[in-house]
Amino acid sequence: MTSIAVSVNHVTFGFGRREVLKDLSLDIPAGTAFGLLGPNGAGKTTLIRLLVGLLRPKSGDIHIMGQLISRKKSPFIGYMPQLQSLYGELTVLQNVDFFAHIYRLHDNAKRAQQVEKALKLVDLWGRRDDAVQNLSGGMKQRTSLACAIVHSPPLLFLDEPTVGLDPELRASFWEFFSSLTKQGTTLVISSHTMDDAAHCDRLGFIRDGKVIAEGTPDELRLATGSPRASLEDAFLYFVRRGKETPDD
Repeated sequence: MTSIAVSVNHVTFGFGRREVLKDLSLDIPAGTAFGLLGPNGAGKTTLIRLLVGLLRPKSGDIHIMGQLISRKKSPFIGYMPQLQSLYGELTVLQNVDFFAHIYRLHDNAKRAQQVEKALKLVDLWGRRDDAVQNLSGGMKQRTSLACAIVHSPPLLFLDEPTVGLDPELRASFWEFFSSLTKQGTTLVISSHTMDDAAHCDRLGFIRDGKVIAEGTPDELRLATGSPRASLEDAFLYFVRRGKETPDD
């Protein structure tokens, strides 16, 4: 298996005349938690939708696990969108089972085993027969996460997975994400919060559709020249440096 899980090469994308991503290139190492950090409107969600095959780049190419991305559901990929795509009238178990079908787990016994495993991992096995519409926001987030991991993908895309979570649940999510990377899973996580960024192994700072910096949290902080710099300081440093060296 390639040591690079995701390779983005000179990708450009736009909606009509509005250019969202601009000649963006990025390599994401396998087995890491990689954070896409930037403000709302920076292009993070658009990039993730390109990476999972929901959109096609206007130019450039994307390789996932060494293969050119396609629109077909890949068994390599799990995807937790920013906006929950759950069916409220169905139970927790029925939702996760439905997504197991989508990810081609057609053997009934194997699928039942994977659904149970996913729900236990997110601590929802005891609520499996509850209708999703009756759950709290945090439990819906956990259900979405179970839907994304039910087929045990080696590559997991999480778009703003901790938005709206209370501190305790956010901490439990990050404990779970850490356990996944220790098992070799690659996580690509979009966020606009520095708390999420601090948990990632590597970060890509994104602004105005471009990667303005990439590295480990420590590397990005040290690049500012200040030993006490925070990740927020580092992000602002690269934003200001970019303004001083505008595009040709």
